[in-house]
Formats: sequence, C-alpha cells, structure tokens
Amino acid sequence: MRTLTITVPDTVELEDREIVMYLASRLYEKSKLSLGQAAEMAGLSKRTFMEMLGHYGV
Repeated sequence: MRTLTITVPDTVELEDREIVMYLASRLYEKSKLSLGQAAEMAGLSKRTFMEMLGHYGV
C-alpha cells in the first residue's frame, strides 16, 4: 500500500480513524477496493469492517 498525506480543516469534527473508515467504505462501495483491502486500510478485521459499513451508509 502507498501512504497518502492529506490536510483536513480543523472544522471537520472527525477523528483520523473516522476519516480513514469513511474513505475505505466509499472506495469499497465504488468497487475500487475489495472487502479485505478496505478492511486492511481501515485497520479492522473483515468482520468488524462489514459491521461498520452500515454506519457509513454502505
């Protein structure tokens, strides 16, 4: 995997982990990542990632 550094405005009231989960869930939703890849990106097991998808509208 490659590393990407982004700048997020202070007004975005999300923790870093939430931002990564949001991105991983959207990439999974758009079929850009497999379930395993998205879970790895989010730092979660596949099972936990699947359970979290509902919270992100996926």
